[in-house]
Order: sequence, then C-alpha cells, then structure tokens
Amino acid sequence: MNKIHASRGASAATPDDIVLPFEIKPLGVRGRLLRLGAVIDGIVHQHAYPDPVSALLAESVALAAMLGTTMKFEGKFILQTATDGAVDMVVAQFATPSGLRGYARFDGEAVQAAAASGRVQPDHLLGKGHLAMTVDQGGKMDRYQGIVALDRSGLVGAAHQYFRQSEQIPTWLKLAAGPLMARGAGPDRWRAGAILIQHLPAEGGASPMPLSSGDAPSGSDEDVAEDERWVRARVLAETVEDHELLDPLLAPERLLYRLFHEDGVTVYPPIRLERRCGCTRERVADMLRSFSEADRQHMVQEGRIGVTCQFCSARYEFSPDEVATA
Repeated sequence: MNKIHASRGASAATPDDIVLPFEIKPLGVRGRLLRLGAVIDGIVHQHAYPDPVSALLAESVALAAMLGTTMKFEGKFILQTATDGAVDMVVAQFATPSGLRGYARFDGEAVQAAAASGRVQPDHLLGKGHLAMTVDQGGKMDRYQGIVALDRSGLVGAAHQYFRQSEQIPTWLKLAAGPLMARGAGPDRWRAGAILIQHLPAEGGASPMPLSSGDAPSGSDEDVAEDERWVRARVLAETVEDHELLDPLLAPERLLYRLFHEDGVTVYPPIRLERRCGCTRERVADMLRSFSEADRQHMVQEGRIGVTCQFCSARYEFSPDEVATA
C-alpha cells in the first residue's frame, strides 16, 4: 500500500496558515498546498467588506502567498489588479519571510447590483483589465514585474497565462475562499485554500524547487500535453473540491493522500504565514515629508494630518510640525 511520506521536519498534522510543499516523484510533479485560517479571517474582518468582495480579497491573498513563498531572497511579492469591474482594484502582498496583507477598492452600488443579479463570482466582480505581479527586492535592486490580461477567467486564468508566458512551466491551480458558519451569534470565520501542481523537467528533482523560469522545461504546455504522467496528475488534482481546501478538520497531508496516494506523495516542511502590515508611524511620517509643504497644508484638518493605512486600517495623526521638512 502506498503511503504519504513526510520528509524530516514535517509534522504529522500541519495546522492552518501554511504553504505545504510536496512532490509526486513517480509523476514528475511538484506542488504546493495552501491553508489560511486565522490569518485570512483577520484580514477580512479588519476591512468589513461585503462578502463577495471579501471572497475575492481572500483568493487574491491566497494567490500572493502561494507565489510569494517561492522567493529565495528577502523582499516583497505584490499582486495588484486594475479592472473595469465592480471591484476595480485588489492589492495583496507577501513580505518575506511570512507576512501577508491586502485590501480592495470597490463601488458599493455596483457590488450590490451584482449581488442582486447573482453575479458575485470573483471573475464577475473583477471585470476586464490586467493583473500585475511584482517582485520587489528593496533597496537599489531592480523590480521585476509581469503583467497579464484579466478577463472572465478570473485570477486563476490570469495566473495560468502568467506561467505559460513567463515561466513556460505546465501548471494547474485552484483557489477557494469562504466563511464557515459560526454557531450562536459569533461572526463567521473566513478561510482560504489553494493547490498548485507543476510538471518537472524530464530529469526531475528530489526536492521542492522554487517556481522560477530557470527550472522550466523546454517547450510549452502543448509540448507536454500528451505526457501521461502530467495528464494523470492534473486529472487527480482536478477532483479536489472547494470544501476540501477549506475544511479545518481535514489535515493538508490527509487531503494530499486522498488525491495522490496511489502514486505516493512526499511532503516537505511547511512555510508558516502570518498577518503582518509594514506600516509604522515613522514610515508614514516619512511618506508625508515626501509631499510639498503646500500639499501637506491641504491635508490639515482641525490642526492635524490624519492618515489611515489601507491594509490594516491603523490610524496615524500628526501635527504639521511633526512632518515638516528641514
């Protein structure tokens, strides 16, 4: 009987708020499974968006975490949409080694109209536009940015397009997000999940590798479309349901066993995630000093300059003298 294998350092039952790398060696496939519990619940509740917007934000944060945790260096992975939909902008950010944050901008009346017509799926709320994925190493390092079109295929379709164009690695991805109904009068608890698999080069590899172009096999998706191992892996992955990605009682390792036990799954140590915003009073003050004195005077209300962080809703207030430039 085939077993699920745990490499050294992986726990028998991994908790929430992790990305769990895995490999299906007989099929030449590597992957990642993401589970967000308290982290995404905190992000969602601090904004108090309508449920459809919260679901879109949760999926965006899940995608940013899935891709951002592949970075080998310190920095930020920023996912940002710009569209003509009811939700015209979503920003989700992963900062090494584990920080997640995000926010959305939307037209409340348009979201209500979408809800009334039953068109509240993330792809409907986004509309058409583009998705930008930016790697920022900070300092004087150049930024890397990939931009792909957003259409009715939503975030997943845009991510698949990104992998086809930028990395040329056959990839399959699924995202899920939603609230768990709480007993009593307590608020619902939001969760998010994702699974991603990729076809390895012919020579394979014995350990999980970052999702980088340097590891890409020659050719494109079409070149390996008939590879029986990749077809099998994708067909098995496609059987996963949203509720399985979100179920807090279904351990990630157990889910991988359900999907791939016939071929054997090697699970590697999880990458922990946390809700963290990079805003500080000092950083906000420095940002205000970048404006001209005339612009800062326009910001003054009742003798104070107030700034609210879009990511975490923290409120900072300054006297004009505190942010005056020398």
